[in-house]
Amino acid sequence: MPSFHSVPAGLKGALAVLFLSLTLGTRGTAQDQLPKVAEKPAEQVFPSATPAPPQPEPSSQDDTNRSPRLGTGDLLDVSVYNVPELATKSRLGSNGDVYLPLIDYVHLAGLTVEEAQALIEKRLSDGGFVKNPHVTLNVDQSASQGISLLGEVSRPGVYPVIGEPRLLDVISAAGGFTASAGQTITVTHRNQSDQPVTVPLNRKNTDNRASNIPVSPGDTILVHKADVVYVVGEVGRPSGFLMDGDSLTVLKAIALAGGTTRTAKLNGARIIRKGPNGMTETPVELKKMLQAKAVDMPLRADDILFVPSSVKKVVMSRTVDIAVQAATAASIYAMVP
Repeated sequence: MPSFHSVPAGLKGALAVLFLSLTLGTRGTAQDQLPKVAEKPAEQVFPSATPAPPQPEPSSQDDTNRSPRLGTGDLLDVSVYNVPELATKSRLGSNGDVYLPLIDYVHLAGLTVEEAQALIEKRLSDGGFVKNPHVTLNVDQSASQGISLLGEVSRPGVYPVIGEPRLLDVISAAGGFTASAGQTITVTHRNQSDQPVTVPLNRKNTDNRASNIPVSPGDTILVHKADVVYVVGEVGRPSGFLMDGDSLTVLKAIALAGGTTRTAKLNGARIIRKGPNGMTETPVELKKMLQAKAVDMPLRADDILFVPSSVKKVVMSRTVDIAVQAATAASIYAMVP
């Protein structure tokens, strides 16, 4: 058979044209015989050049931050599943620790209930006390979620937080001030325990907005006792008088007590004061003071101004005992003009 190269040039061209036409015709026929596939929209075939950002998953950290945390004073009820011997109720101490059977003291202050349960389970498991423990912790009394009110109020205690309370709201819920309450209140905020706030309070005007500061769960409010001077013995109204930061002298105290009686021994008056070495007595020239012949004497907190009787003989060695007993029984009054 002759090779393609031995074919004359004119015949080569004709054969090439015939081969090309046959090839193209065959392809077209094959494509026409293939089943047609439905075309998909472009947006489904090709992804968008700028896809939508994925939706963020819910963060458990925010939920943890909003969860109430354990604090000092909380009464905890702890139980271990299928181990009734380990059930106990304990209160978180001032250092944030609580004592639990087998595992000794555990620091739980600042943890959520879930975190505290996990920590107790770990201590029980690591110590080899319980295999795969399941701990349940309940807060019977949440002192840290209430406001602690101490000092000179009618009913000290822990009060629940309702709404957005202010200082005087909590004091009102505790029955108000006692007769010995002073003009100073200390508020210690839970998140600033090292920076207590001193709030001045005017007992004559408890609606002072500047003093009625907002308070929050976990805060501690301490109403301080006022400085008191006692006037006892032969006076019209033996009493204790609140100084409330005001200066008080012998003559002013005698006037507040209703003056001296007709049987008072003016030259025998004395100031009984507690010092580092015990009780001391300071003579008072009350008669000369009343006649403006002697300088009035200032009094200090917890002083006892004792005016003896000139009718009944008083044993000098028992003056202090008599004055202290009288001061203890005396009523306390605020110096309200």
